Amino acid sequence: MPEDLRPFPGDWPSQWPDYCGIIRNLDENFGRLTHELDRLGLRDDTVELFFSDHGCHFCTRNGEYKRACHEGAVRVPMVAAGPGFDHGRRAPELASLLDIPATVCDLAGVPTPPLQGRSLRALATAPPVDWRDDLYIQISESGTARALRTERWKYCVTAPGPEREPVADRYVESHLYDLWADPHELTNLVGRRTHRAIADELRVRLKRHMAAAGEPEAEIEAGRFL
Repeated sequence: MPEDLRPFPGDWPSQWPDYCGIIRNLDENFGRLTHELDRLGLRDDTVELFFSDHGCHFCTRNGEYKRACHEGAVRVPMVAAGPGFDHGRRAPELASLLDIPATVCDLAGVPTPPLQGRSLRALATAPPVDWRDDLYIQISESGTARALRTERWKYCVTAPGPEREPVADRYVESHLYDLWADPHELTNLVGRRTHRAIADELRVRLKRHMAAAGEPEAEIEAGRFL
């Protein structure tokens, strides 16, 4: 079992086998699609993109499946195959679903309208010279939260109270993870004096992303170590 599920209660004991079966089914059907493109002689003129909109944390982090800042929810699979993506590179750079429209426009050779994302074709052959070093995450519906993911750090703030509005004017630090030391996010560092400086830095970067997304300026309170 994945280490981010094993320590927690949730419904993964009953749901994990089906989840693995679905993954296998998707993999097999991606292969069927590829073989059909070969049969039709279209493989060299077609780019295949497969991605998911969210992951699943199996009710281990809260009472539902997908609305959380943790890797199980926000990290999604993506496969790109075909012209421009035939180099076999597994890219470690931070990518976002916002990059998909820009990628499609780039591949189609049409002008890209003003978009927040960037074409992922730049990642296909080698590490790009100028690529983003963080990602902005919006969490809504079951609660209101905002998060920042860098190569090393995960920083999340959550709006207090039962209201479930799209945005909030006040957030409280709720999660801080060192993904290099704790890739399964088992030790929440929020509120620790030893990590106050990094939390302050991440808060500034998060507020910058919130403003760029057109959100109203919000207060972010320091979290408490629990």
